[in-house]
Amino acid sequence: MVPGAGLEPAHCRQRQILSLMRLPISPPGLIGYYSGLNMLRTDDFDYELPEALIAQTPAERRGASRLLVLRGVGDWVDSQFAELPRWVRAGDLLVFNDTRVVKARLKGRKLTGGQVECLVERVLSPHEAWVQFRASHAPQPGGLVLFDEGTRLRVLERSDALFLVRLESDEATVPSFWEWMDRQGDWPLPPYITRTPDEQDALRYQTVYAQVPGAVAAPTAGLHFDWDMLGQLESCGVGRANVTLHVGAGTFQPVRSEYLKDHMMHEEHYHIPRETVEAIERTRRQGGKIIAVGTTSLRALESAWATDEAREGTGETRLFITPGYQFRVVDRLLTNFHLPRSTLLMLISAFAGMESVRQAYRHAVEERYRFFSYGDAMLLDRCS
Repeated sequence: MVPGAGLEPAHCRQRQILSLMRLPISPPGLIGYYSGLNMLRTDDFDYELPEALIAQTPAERRGASRLLVLRGVGDWVDSQFAELPRWVRAGDLLVFNDTRVVKARLKGRKLTGGQVECLVERVLSPHEAWVQFRASHAPQPGGLVLFDEGTRLRVLERSDALFLVRLESDEATVPSFWEWMDRQGDWPLPPYITRTPDEQDALRYQTVYAQVPGAVAAPTAGLHFDWDMLGQLESCGVGRANVTLHVGAGTFQPVRSEYLKDHMMHEEHYHIPRETVEAIERTRRQGGKIIAVGTTSLRALESAWATDEAREGTGETRLFITPGYQFRVVDRLLTNFHLPRSTLLMLISAFAGMESVRQAYRHAVEERYRFFSYGDAMLLDRCS
């Protein structure tokens, strides 16, 4: 994905249809049609959505969003996020992603004067990172992109849409990527938010419990929580644990292959603390539910439990969860409404069932829920 562009699949661009107005709802009668999961098509995860339902700003305050509780096919309840304690039980465990969004979007220029937008995807060392460029002609290996304060990026190599770059400076001391982004960067709001980031985004496009810098997109399910809600849940006997998964820009990228089996996931870094493994094991022994707050928490947990044995520590994941996946850890999922043709919508379809998601999304459109990062939330039960 190029920052701020590239979300719409080719067939939508050609027809001048904004793919953000389509969500993954299969035509009636399609479920059960496939002779095998290899036949699942990306087009099966598209649907019409009024553009007005794409949330451009957060709710007036955290926790003021709506909550659609989905329990099965045709079985849902329209609720409010403020009523979340009603929908969980003492002994359950909420697992949060404590990644912290960094100011990863920067504006530079080529030696010829052409404008370049840079999105830092992943910092590898103090002076090297993988980035994405948005420009009329992307810089080639060996090329330079210039920024303010005498800093520049030298392109070392290219891998598909990503560029390996080295940060350089006219000054004797080269700042680290973290220092440079914090000083010159802007908040990497998703491309479907069409306004310029402002002061409220510095607070609201970040969870209140964010700790570990490294994400270029917020784990949006966590944006609904304030400290008051976390306190309410604790007083109700609901446990809390953390994982870290640094969300990459690929989370906004639609699947462009015709069949799901041909899609390659973007890689993301995750960490599972020992305390989280122990909390999950304890919750299971006591009969509680494991509730992932966001698809990123779910992917981190399912990646770490790739076998039946719990694994703490650090890893890289390309886990692509599609219908037919056998979940090992997560019982319930709190999440926002997701992009069309995206891996995240395929994930929730695997978790709650394609027909359940199809009907729930149709209902959400009819009831004018707010969609995507600053939108409303869903609480899903696992279908099997």
